[in-house]
Amino acid sequence: MFYEIIKPRVGETDALGHINNTVFPQWFEAARNPIFKLFNPDASLNLTQWNLILANMTIDFHVPLKFGKDVEIKTFVKRIGNTSLDIYQEAWQDNVKYVSGTAVMVHYDYANKKPQPITNEFKQKLHVHFFRT
Repeated sequence: MFYEIIKPRVGETDALGHINNTVFPQWFEAARNPIFKLFNPDASLNLTQWNLILANMTIDFHVPLKFGKDVEIKTFVKRIGNTSLDIYQEAWQDNVKYVSGTAVMVHYDYANKKPQPITNEFKQKLHVHFFRT
């Protein structure tokens, strides 16, 4: 599991004082950076080297999250397939889970415009961060 601490900003709130629902995809993407670095150690966005693409994302809102306290994003690997993986994430504040979501990332070859297999080496690195209930 990976942890990321987010400090909510005033501009991320809505008229009700809740963190706006459009913010969580951005926070979750930022918290996936350690997984991106497993696949791309130099963190380059060079398309000849970058090899992940977002295929799907779902977000479930459990409780409105408020401004004023840090938010902990927990990131897990939930499934590893042949060419894709599911990344499960949760947003916590004061030991309460407020938001959860899953992103399906495809291991992608941009030069040939097609998915590529996830190697056993990467599968082993990813399995260390597997979601356990």
